[in-house]
Order: sequence, then structure tokens, then C-alpha cells
Amino acid sequence: MPRSPDRRPPPKEYQTMDDNVKLNSHKKLYTRMRLWEFADKYIVEPVNGIADSYLSINRSDGKLTLIGELPHCGSTQSPKVQTIFGVIGILRLVVGSYLLVVTERECVGTYLGHAIFKISSLQILPCNHTLNSSTAEQKKLEAEFSVLLSAAERNSGLYFSYDVNLTLSAQRLHDLGAESKLLPLWQQADPRFLWNNYLLEALIESKVDPYLLPIIQGSYQNFQAAIGTSIVDVTLIARRCTRRTGTRMWRRGADSDGYVANFVESEQILQANGYTASFVQVRGSIPFLWQQIVDLTYKPSFEIVRPEEAPRVVERHFMDLGKRYGSVVAVDLVNKHGSEGRLSEKFANSIQPILSDTIRYVHFDFHRICGHIHFERLSLLYDQIEDYLKEHKYFLSNVEGGKSEEQTGVVRTNCIDCLDRTNVTQSMIGRKILESQLKRIGAFNENDSISAYPHFDKSFKILWANHGDEISIQYSGTPALKGDFVRCGNRTVQGILKDGWNALARYYLNNFVDGTKQDAIDLLQGHYIVSVSRDMTLPAQPGGLEAYASMKLASALVLGGFLFAIMSLRQARHDLLHLFLSLIWAGLSLGIAAFVKANGKKFTNRPRLFKSRH
Repeated sequence: MPRSPDRRPPPKEYQTMDDNVKLNSHKKLYTRMRLWEFADKYIVEPVNGIADSYLSINRSDGKLTLIGELPHCGSTQSPKVQTIFGVIGILRLVVGSYLLVVTERECVGTYLGHAIFKISSLQILPCNHTLNSSTAEQKKLEAEFSVLLSAAERNSGLYFSYDVNLTLSAQRLHDLGAESKLLPLWQQADPRFLWNNYLLEALIESKVDPYLLPIIQGSYQNFQAAIGTSIVDVTLIARRCTRRTGTRMWRRGADSDGYVANFVESEQILQANGYTASFVQVRGSIPFLWQQIVDLTYKPSFEIVRPEEAPRVVERHFMDLGKRYGSVVAVDLVNKHGSEGRLSEKFANSIQPILSDTIRYVHFDFHRICGHIHFERLSLLYDQIEDYLKEHKYFLSNVEGGKSEEQTGVVRTNCIDCLDRTNVTQSMIGRKILESQLKRIGAFNENDSISAYPHFDKSFKILWANHGDEISIQYSGTPALKGDFVRCGNRTVQGILKDGWNALARYYLNNFVDGTKQDAIDLLQGHYIVSVSRDMTLPAQPGGLEAYASMKLASALVLGGFLFAIMSLRQARHDLLHLFLSLIWAGLSLGIAAFVKANGKKFTNRPRLFKSRH
């Protein structure tokens, strides 16, 4: 096959360019590449920008090298070629490695003037040719681990930019020092929000900065609207923390270091009249050790683990927040009574010793005060924290790019899942802050409100509703509940029915799907690291009843028993023996159902890899 002009080595003039230009080119990320699939290697060829080498990945062991030119192609070597838009990283398993690349992207908008892309499709390419010479046990293990990787291809809410660090808020980007701004994007990144932090390790070791694409998981929403003569641009971006990431029931509470489940930083950005304003809120699980293990019941019981450690874990969590955000007000939306009340009481008691001018705690019993339809009563909560919001402000840069205001504190909101009640509350706070920002920059008059502009009001509601749905899908598998209020401003019959359906979907996913999904997440995030030095058995192999428990089989037996009981009962008027048989079949069905209920945990889909450190 003749060499195409695109495949020629870079012209010599590129090799003698000015050192500063060359330095900057190495800091730029490649935005479009060709992936060549040779029999023994993958080669990533940049097709835009200046490149004097190509990235080669060995298909036997995943080893990375830079090469000066592409191999010759002929009748004996005709590689498959496809376009890719980024290298996500490499995951090492028992004897092989797996290359993750972006195969499809969608430009969804901009972040502070820089394009943002959402990953529409990613591909996992095996580098495991040495598997052919591996033992049978190694092959079995590799196969079981690699099955989990199929879940990675279904990961949602992955975003990236080639030009700006999405892990940092506008205020943190503004405050970056001159030296930090010269670093590659992955070195500027906040590791808490770098979704592919673990996957990039092999590329970092190989010092191939132009290929290191930082990715966040979360949400990106944006709209523009006209207010008078002003064009107002509003962006809402969420960043999910990777420290205690996972699925709804299998990652609850905090670990012993104070990192909490479903921790999300949400940043609302306003750009208008030459100004940029940013306001950051965070959400996260109740910050001590607790769990809610699925057992086939609709609402499994809450269990506080090592309650004596709660004050220490709470302190660690809030000290970390203080270092990153300054002052903190914790808004707890959990019920005061009932099963949730135990968690709320423990939280309130554990945070009491550290309350100060910089750490506040506000409890707001969302369900008791707002019920299921009166969400406008959230104004009572706003009255309690209004002084805090005014004191700690928001980030504002003026038309010259200078900092006019600085956000010095953060609102930390939680309910149980930190999805539904939390999103409704955060959207209310975001609305109040946005109104004050619009007044500050002159787009609003003093008495104006968002609700006075119907198009703007509708767009803002949709912004937060979509934001909540995307975060909820990543944690629970379904869109957020109560989304009709955020989207429409009031509860609707359709919204209530949709909530019922989503609640049932969550039940199914929690009990029968999320264990495997949790294993896949732990594998990708490096919470469980595969190593040949481990015992050559997959961790936590089910044994005893759990090895044979099958919900499908049990359901079939129960339904079959009732079916035969009904059929026998119909024949009972002709033969009393059938009455006896119907009682036996019904008793058998009830017995199986009772057995499954008593051993519910054994019949659920449970994680088998990384065990949370509590």
C-alpha cells in the first residue's frame, strides 16, 4: 500500500522551529488522531497540529513507546484505521492491558470561552496477546475481569476540553499562578474530579503529555437568553468526585478519611455585559460511616457503622471542605423522625463540637415542611441562610478580567441520596444567587426577578432539571425524582406518576444490577487494582446458598406453584384430591417466597471486588 501524504514524517522545517513555539506545541493536546491497528501494535497518529512522533502501544502487554514514523503497509500488513478524538488511558488486568479511546464526541457548548465535548462513544481495545501463553486459571480470571469492562463503554456524563481545565471552577482558574498555567492540563487538574486519573498513570509514566486527555464525569447544561439589550449566557456544570464513587446503595455515607459518596461540585456561571460570575455549591452523603444494604425490601434499613467514630469522620470531612472552599454551611434535608431521623440526629450531634464562625449546621425537614407539593416553602430555608450567602458572596470578574468579588464559603446540601430533595434545594439557591448577580452587573433592575421573564425562567428550570437528571442517572440509574417541580415550577400528576416508575426502576437496579456496575467502577477508578501477586481467585467468590441463589429461578417456582394451585383448585369440585394438591402447591409457593424474603441479601446482585473501608 503506497504511503499517503498524511502519513509522511513531519517536514524538516518543523524540527528547527523556535524553541518556545515547540514547547507550546508539546503542551497542546491532540484533538484528532488516526488509530492504526497493526497485528502487533496500535499506533496513534495525530492528524492536526505539529507532531514529530507517534504513540505506539504494544498489543502483547500494553507497553507505550514513541516512534518516529509509521510502519510500511503492504500485502502482508493491511491495518484497520479509524479516527479517534482522545486517549482516555490504559487499564492493566491480570496478564493483559486495555486501551480506552474516544471514538465519538459531541460539542455541547463552551466553558469560559473554550469548547466542551461530551463523549458519545468510547472503545476498549485489548492488549492481551500474552494471554495465549497464560495458564487456564489466568485466562479465566482475565475473562471475568474483562467482562466488567463492557460496563465502561456505557459510562454516561463524561466531558472534556482540549483547552481548559474542567476540574477547576472559574475562581480557581482565575487564581492559578503563571507557572501553573504553563503546565499540561492533567497537571493542573484537581485529582478529586479527574475521572480517568487512574487510567492515565501509564501515559504519565511514559511522558506523552499531548495525548493525556483529562476527563470529568458529571453534567454540562447551558442556555442563552435576551434581557433587554443584554445577551445572558448561563452555564451549569457538575463535577463528580472519584474518591468514593459508585452506585446508590453500594456507596453510602463516608469512609474513614471523610470522603463521602456522591460528592458533586456544581458551578453556576453567568456571562453577560463583559462580566463573568460564578457560584459553587456542593452536595454529598451524610459524612459518617453508615450503610443501607439491599435485601429485596423496598427500603432497606439504615445501619450506622462504628458510631463512636462519627465525630472524627465528620471533622475530617469538614476540615477538608474548609481548606478547599473556606466557610461551610451544612444544609441537612433529612427527615427528623422515622428511620432517617437516626441519621439526622447522629449528624447533628457529631458536627456540634466543630461548629464555629466558619462551620454552620442548618436542619430543614424537607418532607415535613414541603410535603410532596409545597416546594415553594423552601423560602423558609433561604431565610435561614440568606445572611450567609450575602456574606460569602460569589466570584465575579469585571470587563478587564480582574476579580471584583470572591466566593469565600460554600453551601453543602444533603438528603439521603443527595439527588432529589438536594437538587430542588440547590436550584432554589442558584436562582436567588443568579438574580443578585444580574442586578449587580446591570442586566436586572433592583425589583426584577427571573420569574418576570418567562423564556428565561423556563430555560433556567430546564437547566437545573437536566442537571439533576444526569447526576441521578450516574448514581441511581434513573432520572431525579421531583424533577417536575424543578422543570415546571409545580408538581404535576404526570410527574408524580413518573416518580413512581423511577422509584420502581431504582428498586430493580439496586437489587439486581448495581453490584456488577459497582465492580466495574471500582476497577476503572483503581479502587481495586488487579495484580498477578494476588491469590489466583476472583475475590469474594460466592459460596453456600449465595452460589446457587437465583431470583429468576425462585420467581419462576413461586409463579409456577401458584399457577398449579389455581389449576388444581378448579378441579377440586370434581375430585377432592385436587383441593389437597392446590393447598400443597400454594404452600410450596408461599414457602419459597418466605425463604427468599428471609435470605434476601443472598438473592441480590452484590459487588465482589473492592470493599469499602467500613
